[in-house]
Amino acid sequence: MAKEVITSENAPKAIGPYSSAIKLGNMLFVSGQIPVNPQTGEMPQTITEQAHQSLSNLKALVEESGFTLANVVKTTVFLADIADFAQVNEVYATYFAQPYPTRSCVAVKDLPKGAKLEIECICYAD
Repeated sequence: MAKEVITSENAPKAIGPYSSAIKLGNMLFVSGQIPVNPQTGEMPQTITEQAHQSLSNLKALVEESGFTLANVVKTTVFLADIADFAQVNEVYATYFAQPYPTRSCVAVKDLPKGAKLEIECICYAD
């Protein structure tokens, strides 16, 4: 089974030696998406805006691969400040429906480009 690299004009390009997403058969692995606007290269300021941008970037890669957010089975959310958890959770809930994907959420010391959060996911389709 060959790995297929997935990119999207609606998500930022990888900023290092990694792929933004890899499709392997009926699975998709999406690298952590920081809140960089793919058109401007800029990041919004507030945690709510950053959460929307990261999830929009993630969604673009998921959809480019032929999956939907309903195919997401696992996410990991990395927060620069765990105090932002409630605000991120509110935004997150607008992107996913029941049954929600499993999720881990951890606070980290720093994120690339000074982002307030980063979100990655794994998708599966029958």
